[in-house]
Amino acid sequence: MAVAFTKEESFETASETLLPDRPVSPHLNLVTEAGLTALELQFRQAREAYDAASTIDDVNERRRQATGPLRDLRYLAVRLRTAQLMDDPASTDTVAFGSTVTFSRDDGRVQTYRIVGEDEADPKAGSISYVSPVARLLMGRAVGDVVETGGQELEIITIA
Repeated sequence: MAVAFTKEESFETASETLLPDRPVSPHLNLVTEAGLTALELQFRQAREAYDAASTIDDVNERRRQATGPLRDLRYLAVRLRTAQLMDDPASTDTVAFGSTVTFSRDDGRVQTYRIVGEDEADPKAGSISYVSPVARLLMGRAVGDVVETGGQELEIITIA
C-alpha cells in the first residue's frame, strides 16, 4: 500500500513501522529450563510493551511504539512453540547439551562455558550456543580430550 493511502505523516514514519521479522534459526530449538523461562519472560514483556503502545492516541506514535514489540512477539511465539526442553545431562563423562565445560587454550587461557540453546547463549556471561563452532567440537568429548579450532588446541579440563 502506498504511503498516500495511509495516515502516516511521511515516508519516514511508514518506514519506521515496517521492520523485517527477526530471523529464526534453522537448527532445532533446544532449551534448558532457564532458557525456556527466559523466553516466556521475554514474551510477556513484549506483550506488555505492545499493549502499552496500543493505548497511545496518536496513530503514528502508536505504530512506532508497537512495531518492535509486535516483531518480538512474532519471533518469540515461534521460539516458544518450537522449544524442546532438554533435561540436564545424566552424566559428566562427556560434554553434552547443558554441560558446563572448562578447557585450556594453547595461550594459557582457561575458559568455562555452559552449552545452552541459541536464544540463551551469552558468551560474556559464560554460556555458548550448542551450534557454535567451539561447542560442536567439544560435544561428545571427555576430560583430557584435545580438539583443534582456528589453529589452536583446546584441552578439556572438567565437565560439570
